[in-house]
Amino acid sequence: MQQVLDILKLAHRGGFEPAMELLYHKEQQIPGSINYNINRYYAQNEWLSDDAGMLVYHYNEKQPNDNFLELRYCITGNKYCYDKSCSFCKDKPTDCNGKQVTVDVFNFHFSASFLNQFTHNVKLSSRKDEVLAFKHPNAFTKVFPLCNKKRNVLDALLNHSYTGALENIFINAKVHEILLYSLDCLVDEKEEGFSCKFLEDERSREGIYKAREILLQHIGDPITIKELSRKVAMNECYVKKGFKEIFGTTIFDFYQQQRMEHAKYLLYEKGLSVTDVSAALGYSSISHFSAAFKKHTGLKPCELLK
Repeated sequence: MQQVLDILKLAHRGGFEPAMELLYHKEQQIPGSINYNINRYYAQNEWLSDDAGMLVYHYNEKQPNDNFLELRYCITGNKYCYDKSCSFCKDKPTDCNGKQVTVDVFNFHFSASFLNQFTHNVKLSSRKDEVLAFKHPNAFTKVFPLCNKKRNVLDALLNHSYTGALENIFINAKVHEILLYSLDCLVDEKEEGFSCKFLEDERSREGIYKAREILLQHIGDPITIKELSRKVAMNECYVKKGFKEIFGTTIFDFYQQQRMEHAKYLLYEKGLSVTDVSAALGYSSISHFSAAFKKHTGLKPCELLK
């Protein structure tokens, strides 16, 4: 997941340049309109990350003309082929016969002036309205998982038969659709800094992201919260509260989920024995690992062995 988060943080107006081969690029940079970049990269190494999106709300009261809203997405598992144009391919990206498994990165940029058309003379009755009208007083970033609705829209942007003017109409419609669905992530949820005031400091937020990265580095070597807080130079209470605020889950639940997801990969894809997987994940006994695995997946570890 950290790989995806890093891409989302860097994917600002097409500025992301990973150490991967670029297979496809499409962009639109029209002042006063929807600006976007769609890049498809060849994933040379296997990815074990969940697809994710990021909403970036940039607000500066003193420079309102610079305010903007950005949507960034990173999806994996699609395939790309050179044999035929996707414009004439009836297969979905996930069903494509191409050999290259891709990492697809999307960036949609909406200026405050562009979004004003949707909120002009409209009564602001929700947080979504406030964000669209740039009446929310604090900048924030929100990371969220991709539901089927969002994924279907992004897939459609990669695979359609429109060209010329019709293509532009189609893409703009889809971008409006993804904006609508993405704003749903603001309903009954808290953006960074809304609850934990210390997260308004960028260094504190970076400390929480670093804590998550350290946890992933210790998948097979469990680390205590005390050790984790020392590594990121933050108070234990701040680490726990900040982690829950940003990622919507406790440190323990996140760590257990990541361990079990990795266990499924080791058992099913790599064919390791239950004993080897238990040891690789740092469990003191096979029974403890099996119980944790059954609680998380509803299956016994041996049921995933090929």
